[in-house]
Amino acid sequence: MEDMNADRALLVATGVRKIYRTGSVEVTALLDLDLLVHHGEMVAVMGPSGSGKTTLLNCLSGLDDIDGGRVEVDGHDLFAMSDAARTEHRAHTMGFVFQAFNLIPVFSAVENVELPLLLVGTRPREARGRALDMLDRVGLGHRVEHRPSEMSGGEQQRVTIARALAGRPAIVWADEPTGNLDSAMAEQVMDLLCALNRDEGQTIVLVTHDSAIGARVPRLIRMRDGQLVDDVRQAVTAPAAIRDIPTG
Repeated sequence: MEDMNADRALLVATGVRKIYRTGSVEVTALLDLDLLVHHGEMVAVMGPSGSGKTTLLNCLSGLDDIDGGRVEVDGHDLFAMSDAARTEHRAHTMGFVFQAFNLIPVFSAVENVELPLLLVGTRPREARGRALDMLDRVGLGHRVEHRPSEMSGGEQQRVTIARALAGRPAIVWADEPTGNLDSAMAEQVMDLLCALNRDEGQTIVLVTHDSAIGARVPRLIRMRDGQLVDDVRQAVTAPAAIRDIPTG
């Protein structure tokens, strides 16, 4: 489906297979799947429930093991590494945005964003500076001391985006990033993700069930029964500049 040179790809997945086993029952969630994602691409993955979308994200990011094939991210074979090495590689090269936000409720926005940096050994002063910078870039410079309970859903998701980007990842994985938001908030979060991709070249792979979200992404992949059945490039409306996106 993707005919660009694999040597230039950030993500190279070849023959990826994932099987879930319960007793004597086996369910093939991914079947000999091939995929290339290049630096600076924004890719949406769509498909019906049970098609393997989230499994794909989890396997390609190394959160889940695979039963066959090969996955390289930024030139490193994820499943040739030890678990510890894969965790460290993920911490330094990947960011994650989840539907459920996964913010620590007793932490302020800036503390939530700086925590992953501190965990990988970033000096506290640098971690705080990068966290403040990222919150400002996503339009929350005025909310850095607020806790999640004091923020709207859209603002909480902006905090998760800032947290994902603060480590300067090569790739951001987003699993239903607008799934817990109303349509207005969802549009704002998508405006932000699209602007980060366009203006800063951030590579983003997102999973969504929402066709309106999929229509906004330059490359759309469809899945069915654990396989890629369509991979198209589509014209999209240019997003607003980050500074012009409301933060309601």
